[in-house]
Amino acid sequence: MLNKDLKALIEPVVIGLGYELWGCEHQTQGRHSLLKVYIDAPEGIEVDDCAKVSRQLSSVLEVEDPIRSNYTLEVSSPGLDRRLYTLAQFEAFKGSKVKLNLSKPFNGKRRFSGLLCGIEGDEVVLRTDDEETLFPIEQIDRANVVPEF
Repeated sequence: MLNKDLKALIEPVVIGLGYELWGCEHQTQGRHSLLKVYIDAPEGIEVDDCAKVSRQLSSVLEVEDPIRSNYTLEVSSPGLDRRLYTLAQFEAFKGSKVKLNLSKPFNGKRRFSGLLCGIEGDEVVLRTDDEETLFPIEQIDRANVVPEF
């Protein structure tokens, strides 16, 4: 089952419990895999919230059986260094420092770090060294907020 199919199965459960599905990842590691589900809420996420979602998701995943191999389900908050998945998430973290990893090089580089200036259409605007660069979201393999203390 593809990630978007997994998301379609997971999201109604998470929303039904009163949380936001921040993102999910299915990583295969040999004969075992890991299903990571990130949940969020305006008041934050506690361990009990993760346990509640984990119990409900386990039941649904057991019945639907979308992952044929052995896997581990991990439910957590996105954390301070949260990964950004959608254009809406990029827009919500406008003004934050972020790190981007690209699927193919841009100006000879795949990794960029800078100030997230927002989005324009389907592109993420990042300021590095007083220069703004637009990156198409489909070319961003991974983007994380860099926490500042």
